[in-house]
Amino acid sequence: MTAESAPAFAAKDFKSDIKPVWCPGCGDYSVLSSVTKALAELQTPPEDVAVVSGIGCSSRIPAYTNCYGFHGVHGRALPLAIGLKVSRPDLTVIVTGGDGDGYSIGGNHFLHACRRNVDMTYIVMDNQVYGMTKGQPSPTTEPDWESGLVPGGTRIRPFMPLVVALASGANFIARGFSGDPNGTAQLIAEAIRHPGFSFVEVLSPCVTFRPEQRNWKHETHPAPVEATNDRGRAARRLATDDGFNTGVLFYDNRAPYMPPVDANLTDVQQFDREFAV
Repeated sequence: MTAESAPAFAAKDFKSDIKPVWCPGCGDYSVLSSVTKALAELQTPPEDVAVVSGIGCSSRIPAYTNCYGFHGVHGRALPLAIGLKVSRPDLTVIVTGGDGDGYSIGGNHFLHACRRNVDMTYIVMDNQVYGMTKGQPSPTTEPDWESGLVPGGTRIRPFMPLVVALASGANFIARGFSGDPNGTAQLIAEAIRHPGFSFVEVLSPCVTFRPEQRNWKHETHPAPVEATNDRGRAARRLATDDGFNTGVLFYDNRAPYMPPVDANLTDVQQFDREFAV
């Protein structure tokens, strides 16, 4: 490869100097690697990327990238990212979080982010447990999973994020596995390229509180059917999904939402006058 044909950015150019503090064996290390590999493939300058997160183990990712970042409060990453994207449509906006942050306290924002269809990518690292707060069940935890905190399990039906995303209007839905960082990088790159709200669930084992999830490397498998843009067909396949199908599962061509912007409204005092009573 000649100097002229060499890519301008490598994956390392998107990593910060801050050392991750996740537990040894955490799947989030691989997801961070997948994010930086995806950005290197897209050749988007780091200063043109913003990574937004809420609270949780996986929400540390903005600090570990060399892009602009915002670490918000619990469950509020998506509205923060939406505000950023509609005010700065030139930026590539990525949201990272976990199943607790995104589907519990942030569940309502998840529904409406799918519905609004703003052009950004939401990556959720799902380990079916609250890892940062010592192993409580999360919305995606199986009803019969037992721990010292939940003897006998929750007995509550798990949240089905891909089904909810489809019903709520997400434009792109995929699932990856942290044990396949290259494949997950390709999914993330495709999600970023796809217009509108793209949702990527990444199965990311918590070996500290859910050591049995090491078996996920034997259970994940490529989806047996091709991705579809037929919402009815996608609903049927996701409703019967075993939770371990990987790849792009659904895509749509709905136009992304972008509110009209008054190009003349650049003066702050003028903006104040618009709201004077």
